[in-house]
Amino acid sequence: MSLVRDLGLDRWRKLPSPARRLRALSFPLRAPTVPAGVAPGPDRRRTGADYDTAWARRWPARMARAALVEGPMRLGVEALASPRRQGLDRLSDLDGPAIFAANHHSHIDTPLLLTSIPDPWRHKMAVGAAADYFFGTHLTAAVSALVIGAFPIERTRVGRRSADLAAGLIEDGWSLLIYPEGGRSPDGWGHQFRGGAAYLARRCGVPVAPVHIEGTGRILRKGRNLPQPSVASITFGRPISPGDGESAARFAARIEAVVASLADETRTDWYSARRRAHASATPALTGPRTGAWRRTWALGDRSRRPASRRQGWPPGF
Repeated sequence: MSLVRDLGLDRWRKLPSPARRLRALSFPLRAPTVPAGVAPGPDRRRTGADYDTAWARRWPARMARAALVEGPMRLGVEALASPRRQGLDRLSDLDGPAIFAANHHSHIDTPLLLTSIPDPWRHKMAVGAAADYFFGTHLTAAVSALVIGAFPIERTRVGRRSADLAAGLIEDGWSLLIYPEGGRSPDGWGHQFRGGAAYLARRCGVPVAPVHIEGTGRILRKGRNLPQPSVASITFGRPISPGDGESAARFAARIEAVVASLADETRTDWYSARRRAHASATPALTGPRTGAWRRTWALGDRSRRPASRRQGWPPGF
């Protein structure tokens, strides 16, 4: 101690720490304080449904996203899913922005659709994503907004902010990709469609393009972290619009019926699926209402990974 005092080093101990010096600064070098007797206002959330994604729709972000979609994302989808695309000719009469409504089995569904939906919608597409999952932190929110063009949707309740944001995007000429089920399938069967896509179609006067996805649950199902290559199919249906006086609930049920018919077409053939749809005998997306093991059994080959796509050596080698 005497050596420290003799060298004069003890005076450094008397200097305030950086944290104390920072607290001693006054406004505007630090945040203003709340005057005594005034209740502080609520903290403004910057994540979740309040995350601002406008920056991700400006040209620099759009160009970066287009490069990601046409480059690494397309290569990854081709390697993992070997996608089979059907019904693209049914979009030939579609003009202007639209809502693409698809069933949902896996996180790979969005990259699969972003690389399958044709121009001009592909590169002016906003993806409705769960605010509590994709926008829970600043990092996940920024990545989701930049890479897939996501915007937050509250799936636990009908949020006016989410609805107004989605409607504003459509009015600005953007198309939307929405999963009306509200989340991924936990067991290979779907959920009943909610009315978000139907409501926006009625409110904004735009058509809904139904889409069915098959096989992505085998690649990366809910609860799995590592993907396994398999084969996926995407079937596009003819765009439909709400009828005069048709409620959002009835239109949502009609969208679900069309997607179920596309699922039937994928597993059988176009003619058989049309006959069953005409007779109101299309198998439901939600599957049988029974025990878990019977629901898994009813999936059949859809719950199992198909045979390897690799060619084996010829006999004798």
